[in-house]
Amino acid sequence: MSMASRSREQPPGAGLRLLALWPGLMLLLAGCTGGEPKADLVIINGPDPETLDPALGTGLEDLRVIGALFEGLARNDPVTARPIPGLAESWEMSPDGCVYTFHLRENLSWAPGQPITAGDVIYSWLRVLDPRTASEYAGQLFYIKNGEAYNSGKIQDPSLVGAQALDARTVRVELNHPTAFFLDLCAFQTLAVVPRQVIEKYGEDWMRARPLPTSGPYLLQEWRLNNKIRLVKNPFYWDAAHTRSAVVDCLPISAPNTALNLYQTGGADVIWDRENIPNELLDVLSRRPDYHTFPYQGTYFLRCNTTRPPLNDTRVRQALALTIDKRRLVEKVLRGGEPVADHLVPDGTANYQQAAGLGYDPALARRLLAQAGYPDGKGFPHCSYLFDAASGGEKIHEKVAVELKEMWSKQLGIDIELKQMEKQVYQAAQKNRDYDLSRSTWIGDYNDPNTFLDLFRGDNGNNRTGWKNARYDALMDEANNQVDLTRRAALLREAETILVREQTPIIPIYFYVGFNYYNPARIKGIYPNILDDHPLNAIWKIGGEKD
Repeated sequence: MSMASRSREQPPGAGLRLLALWPGLMLLLAGCTGGEPKADLVIINGPDPETLDPALGTGLEDLRVIGALFEGLARNDPVTARPIPGLAESWEMSPDGCVYTFHLRENLSWAPGQPITAGDVIYSWLRVLDPRTASEYAGQLFYIKNGEAYNSGKIQDPSLVGAQALDARTVRVELNHPTAFFLDLCAFQTLAVVPRQVIEKYGEDWMRARPLPTSGPYLLQEWRLNNKIRLVKNPFYWDAAHTRSAVVDCLPISAPNTALNLYQTGGADVIWDRENIPNELLDVLSRRPDYHTFPYQGTYFLRCNTTRPPLNDTRVRQALALTIDKRRLVEKVLRGGEPVADHLVPDGTANYQQAAGLGYDPALARRLLAQAGYPDGKGFPHCSYLFDAASGGEKIHEKVAVELKEMWSKQLGIDIELKQMEKQVYQAAQKNRDYDLSRSTWIGDYNDPNTFLDLFRGDNGNNRTGWKNARYDALMDEANNQVDLTRRAALLREAETILVREQTPIIPIYFYVGFNYYNPARIKGIYPNILDDHPLNAIWKIGGEKD
């Protein structure tokens, strides 16, 4: 399905059929296409998205554009990145925290005479849960009653799923247990509302339709591979009056020198990711007013394969963790102001107090390694460290690997083989646990500790360490049944202590920092927040806004 969504050709006759419905829109598009006018806002978005289908998108480059095209019951506030009303103007939660009732706005429309209804919401969510869709983020709807059973095929009657349309403007959702971050999920792109009438007509080819009905602030005018994605203001969006830029171009550029040169020459207004500027120029660029960093919900860490020696011994894992000089890594290799990570959940995550990790103690590490049967590294079996090539040719992962190898050799007397693989091969090896140590990254999907800690439950497919701990899983279950946020935070902290201090199947290294590169005197509407989420309809360029 994802490959079909990348195609740029529209279904035969689709344009003629939809033209008759949208005459006003076609005038708008005609005004945007004659002679390829300059966009109001041009953003360097990284590589080409894999898909713009909300049910299938996973990469940041996918999700940014999807968020401009499709909206859910909630959306993220541009300043705080906390959930605020989207297609739903209001909602109520039952006293036990298990039932939500959402009330849709009156002025929701795909096009004139085609209202967006509660039935569209339910259709969109069931489509994500449908195993034929193969949505990697279907698990975000497992918190709903029977959501997981429907996805696994144990039940096939959609009426048994705890999401129902009570009438055209009311959605009732029944959860398995209180879920403190459920509204955050409602604002995530996977749960956005998609056009049933087009999907049922064209199937996998639905995103080829032009005009393509969308529920968000922008319409997709065109998507040219390796060239650009052009978005135009959606006149049918409920809050169209506050869409600040009428035409936005998202450029698929991931070569740092190319991205910076385009920005410097005025061909682009914003660079989203730090990987898209040359690492060797960080010292110079970071002193410019264009350079913006802020706390971000992302962690760089190591996974340990706990199913085979020597990493099946907790003492070995702890010894490796205790000998990593993380401050040296961030100052020598990263140089972007990344904070050292002694725990998994990033600082500043909502409703949480982080656990204390192991810290840096080479002497204790040597004692632990000796207790494990490897005094001064003698007899230590062959062990390798797996990593992938960083995007843009910056070799960040390789540089980190070289530093780690040196630290372990110097402090523990062990030799760790470095194994670099192409991205897809690396991902397959990690998924299949065909590794000893592996570099890893996780970026939070929503502002709650669960988006990190849930990964390492014994049954989570993203665990990939082979580690299972009944006490950890029980704490996560108890925490997710809590309505009291203080008690929930304490339970999650206890779970994280097991993860990063007592058992150590993972080794946190550093937290990412959010990064945007733009001229603040000309670009407005971008606000630092922990999700690094910046809705395109809130951004505008001085002198470029279309009223």
